[in-house]
Amino acid sequence: MTQALDPAAIPRFPRHVRFQLDAVRDRWVVLAPERMFVPDEQAVEILKLVDGARSVSAIAAELAARYQAPEDVVLADVALMLADLAARGALQVA
Repeated sequence: MTQALDPAAIPRFPRHVRFQLDAVRDRWVVLAPERMFVPDEQAVEILKLVDGARSVSAIAAELAARYQAPEDVVLADVALMLADLAARGALQVA
C-alpha cells in the first residue's frame, strides 16, 4: 500500500511526463514513456493544481475551499492520490 505524501511536499511533473487534454478522446491524460494514465474527474481537478510550486496541503486547501469540503478529508485523499502517481513515476516530489 502506498504511503500518503507529506503535506509539505511539493509535487511536480517530471520533464518526460505530460498532463494534457486529449482532444480526440475529449479526456485528460497523464502521458509517461510507454505509459498512459486516465485520471477520473476528481484526480483531474487535483492534477490541474500541480504546478511545482504548491504543496500538497496548498492543493488540498484550494480544493476544500472550492468544493466547501472538510480540509482534513480532502488532504488525506489528495496526499494518497499524489503518492500513488509518484510511486508510478508520473510525479516527482520535493
